[in-house]
Amino acid sequence: MTRCVDLDALRPSMAADVQVVTSDGKSIAAHSFVLATASPVLERMIDRARCGWNTECTIRVLGVSSDAVFAFLRLLYASNVAPEDDETVTAHAPQLLALSHVYRVGWLKRAAEASMAARLTPEHAVDMLKLARLCDAPRLYLRCTRLAAKDFAAVELSDGWRFARRHDAALELEVLQLLEDADQRRERWARERDSREAYRQLADAMGSLEHIFSGDGCACDGAAPCRGLRLLMRHYAACGARKAGCTRCRRMLQLFRLHASVCDRTTAPDDEHPCRVPLCR
Repeated sequence: MTRCVDLDALRPSMAADVQVVTSDGKSIAAHSFVLATASPVLERMIDRARCGWNTECTIRVLGVSSDAVFAFLRLLYASNVAPEDDETVTAHAPQLLALSHVYRVGWLKRAAEASMAARLTPEHAVDMLKLARLCDAPRLYLRCTRLAAKDFAAVELSDGWRFARRHDAALELEVLQLLEDADQRRERWARERDSREAYRQLADAMGSLEHIFSGDGCACDGAAPCRGLRLLMRHYAACGARKAGCTRCRRMLQLFRLHASVCDRTTAPDDEHPCRVPLCR
């Protein structure tokens, strides 16, 4: 038995001329002008369903519960998501995402996607990943992939992952590929971070080397960069195993060579400001 719900209270000056029938047989009385203005897909459905001008027609919105359809239509009447509608969007977010994608209501699709992304949990990450792919929701898709990469142990315990492993090999392969890509990105970022740190340390050492041998002398009073470099130079000057391949001496020699390769000051004795770093010539 069908139950009729109407939206007349939202448009009291207009007579409802469309019946929206849901999957469970309920009928919602609505206004064709509002639906056609909000969605080009609904506009075409209404035009096809009508037998003539100013006549009532029936369209079907299937695949979701009648409560979700009513929430969808009520938001179309409002034309935006007000703060008081947040609870409604949260309660029906997956259905609203699917409906707004199918019926091309961009502002509602973005609101539903943002609501789902903000409240996503590992238990629903795989299910929402598939929905995001089907509904072309990149923000939600990215959130699902990041959550799966961050907490895959919890994702593995979810019903969605178990279902994918048994019945959806393509989805399982996609999730595993996303995890592999995430691991590769982390490794690349770690290498880049280590490289930046190595370049920073090398730049500090180069600056300390020039500072120590500047004409004013070093007055750092035991500061860490200069102190460590002075200790290394003392070792280099006194090391008896330098030619045998001392590791510390090799590091010091590499630093001297690097300085010499980039130094733009001549080391001629008669130059006004010769470079004082040893072995620069």
